[in-house]
Amino acid sequence: MAQKKALVKQIRGITFAGKADSNHWVTMDGPEDFGGSNAGTRPKELLLIALGGCTGSDVAAMLKKRRVPLTGFEMNITGNEVEEHPKVFSEIHIEYVFYGEGIQTADVERAIELSTTKYCSVSAMLKPTVKITHSYRIVAPDK
Repeated sequence: MAQKKALVKQIRGITFAGKADSNHWVTMDGPEDFGGSNAGTRPKELLLIALGGCTGSDVAAMLKKRRVPLTGFEMNITGNEVEEHPKVFSEIHIEYVFYGEGIQTADVERAIELSTTKYCSVSAMLKPTVKITHSYRIVAPDK
C-alpha cells in the first residue's frame, strides 16, 4: 500500500500553507470576519478543484489516446453545501466543456464514464457521502 504524506503549517490565525509529496506549497485561508486574512483558497474550494483536476486529467488523457481533436477543455464545478455544521457538500455537479471541431459524443461519454466510475480516486472517495452528477457540452468553433 502506498502512503502519501502532507504537511500543513499555520502562518497566522486561520491562514495555513500546506504541501504534500509533490513538494508544492498551497495557501489556505478564510475570510477576515472568521479570523483569516483572505489570502488563500478555502479548503473546501480545494476539494472541488481536486475533484476537477482528478477527473479532468483522466478525461484529457483518454481523449488524447483516442486522438480526439480538442482545442480546449474546462470544467465548471458546483458544490451545494448543507445549512448546518459541519457544512459538508451534499451534491457536486461537474459540467465538462470540450472545445474543438469533429469531437464525437461517444468518445466524450466513454472518457467521462471511465473517469467517474473507475479511475478518479477523488470521486471514489467522495461518492459514499456526496451525490456527484455530471453533464457535458461540446463547443464547435464559429465559422
